[in-house]
Amino acid sequence: MNPPISLKQFQQEHGEWMTNHMAETVSGLSMPGVLKEAMVYSLQAGGKRIRPILLLAVIKAFDHNTMLGLNTAAALEMIHTYSLIHDDLPSMDDDDLRRGKPTNHKIYGEAVAILAGDGLLTYSFQLIAEDDGLPSDIKVKLIALLAKCAGPEGMVGGQVADIEGENKQLTVQELENVHVHKTGKLLTFSVLAGGIISGASQKELELLERFSHHIGLAFQIQDDILDIEGLEEMIGKPVGSDESKHKSTYPSLLTMKGAKDKLQYHLDEALTALDKLPVNTSLLAEIAQLIVTRNH
Repeated sequence: MNPPISLKQFQQEHGEWMTNHMAETVSGLSMPGVLKEAMVYSLQAGGKRIRPILLLAVIKAFDHNTMLGLNTAAALEMIHTYSLIHDDLPSMDDDDLRRGKPTNHKIYGEAVAILAGDGLLTYSFQLIAEDDGLPSDIKVKLIALLAKCAGPEGMVGGQVADIEGENKQLTVQELENVHVHKTGKLLTFSVLAGGIISGASQKELELLERFSHHIGLAFQIQDDILDIEGLEEMIGKPVGSDESKHKSTYPSLLTMKGAKDKLQYHLDEALTALDKLPVNTSLLAEIAQLIVTRNH
């Protein structure tokens, strides 16, 4: 087995690889200069990199070389970044700040921002398809799963449900359905992709999916809590933005105490799923803890 490694060390090492790899890969493409600049701008805007770190941590748990997942993790982060660029547009959330920096359209204009997002989305699939380190059957599984988790049955469908839920009082079940798709599906891909690359069994994949389901909901509940209790300089956007847009949130539906109780429930369920896996899940448990204790 690999020697123990702390989450902080793992994040620093792999986060730096990820940022450099994405920037170098995109910079090597032949495209108009302003498009390249806009794509790299958002890729280098920082962020927690939780999704790619999760994917690589699963590979680490199964005692495989994490570099096997580098391109898939980069592709996943590109899709997440494209979704943020589009989220921030005036026709969507109309945000001026992302991760404490001006949003893409504030720097490059709406047209280039939209196309930068489109470029990141489509290139992500090319990146996986051209990965010489993975067998073709694994690449097909990854591409199909990523398309499902990011598309109309996943994140995009969740985005539409979120828009339709504005200025409405949703039930907790309806709110969970929004976030299972909007936020949770890409986190599910993170975890399952790591399992697929590692050759996990069907039973192991089912446990990984259960883990991902609960951390996905925990992630969103903590986001809702931070929207009320967080500091703008920490979360990188105005506090209270959800309330100002009349969105249903876990604190508004359950009270703050109820939301925090729900957060703890999903953490406990996620850790229970991990305990049943016959691999070293210490890093994954640390990531789950990070999700519920983060301040940005």
